[in-house]
Amino acid sequence: MRNIRIGVVEDEPAACQKVLDYLNRYQAENDENFTVSVFDDGAKIVEGYRPIYDILLLDIEMKEMDGMEAARRIRKIDSSVVIVFITNASQYAINGYEVRALSYLLKPVPYFAFSQEIKRSIETVRRQADDSMLFEAGSQRTRIELKSIVYIESIRHTIIIHTLDGKLSVTSTLKELEAQLAGHDFFRSNSCYLVNLRHVTGIEDQDCIMSNGERLRISRPRKKAFVAALAGYINGGLQ
Repeated sequence: MRNIRIGVVEDEPAACQKVLDYLNRYQAENDENFTVSVFDDGAKIVEGYRPIYDILLLDIEMKEMDGMEAARRIRKIDSSVVIVFITNASQYAINGYEVRALSYLLKPVPYFAFSQEIKRSIETVRRQADDSMLFEAGSQRTRIELKSIVYIESIRHTIIIHTLDGKLSVTSTLKELEAQLAGHDFFRSNSCYLVNLRHVTGIEDQDCIMSNGERLRISRPRKKAFVAALAGYINGGLQ
């Protein structure tokens, strides 16, 4: 079972340390493995945000950019990350519906309430992970979560799946995979790349910028349709 990727955004050092201590305790008690990244302001996580997190634990009141504004910006490029606010004041939480937050926790957060919320968040992440597909890699079949696929590349007669965790060579063709992934927000940017739109962070000239920092070419005949598909994906995520 892969690690759960968690982003903790908290500007108070003591409060941040408490969250990290709680996460460590939860891992030990529940046989889970977390990969945790820490940010001390909403602006820090928004800058260059990549949709690699499963869960975000967001403080609301922060100096440069508050958690609510950070969540609004993150939702524009990541429709599935589970967001939990941790706040001093419940009146802020009422706005959580705007960014489809799973819930909120009031400070000071007791461990029991925290652990119950983490459990619920992980269950949500695992339900989303059911959106996966089996790929043939030599004599083996490997299941890959679709949201972890950044893009699929065709090099001569080899198909390489680029994921957040690495690469995998599979037995198929780009045309076959394009058909199998229809309806899952993948789009053919040219003859070599099948791009996961959730990992597109921008378009510059004839390139789309991916969440891993790579630039992939968009062929001129496909660019208009590509931009339309990306806009449709983003607007759909905002509904």
